[in-house]
Amino acid sequence: MNIYQHSPLLDEILDQHKNSIATDFAAYHNHCYRVLNFCLALCGDVDELEKISIAVAFHDLAIWTNKSFDYLSPSRALARAYLEKNALLHWQDEIEMMIEQHHKITPYKHHSTWLVESFRQADWIDVSLGRIRFGLAPSYINEIRSQFANAGFHKRLMALTLQQMKKNPFKALPMMRL
Repeated sequence: MNIYQHSPLLDEILDQHKNSIATDFAAYHNHCYRVLNFCLALCGDVDELEKISIAVAFHDLAIWTNKSFDYLSPSRALARAYLEKNALLHWQDEIEMMIEQHHKITPYKHHSTWLVESFRQADWIDVSLGRIRFGLAPSYINEIRSQFANAGFHKRLMALTLQQMKKNPFKALPMMRL
């Protein structure tokens, strides 16, 4: 399996939001590249690189742009605005669903030709630090993780989760879906 070190489109989108992401930029950048690589490995279709690059760039972005841990709707809105601006509205439904469902606990079963399930699995692989693999070889997961260091991403997620629990203990993980 190939390792994608660079996606010009992903880099371009992330660079546009670098000031918002600020000190978490390396952490989010590397998380995006890990998810991108896992998703491409799971779907097996490099022709989807551009679509995955867009979805991965925006999937958690509103954590920083909107300063909110309830970030799925604003992340979808950011992606929608990007797609409109770049005449890519034909991907809107699929990319928005990739963002909306990426924290879904159970498999996504609608639109089997869409990348939603591969994307969901890819994010879970990264969030679980490779403990959940969805059939990817541990050696491949470890290689991706070594190429794109954690850079404090999971530590930041824990800090944000604790902040959210203090603020709203009954909605500690508002992004989770069944």
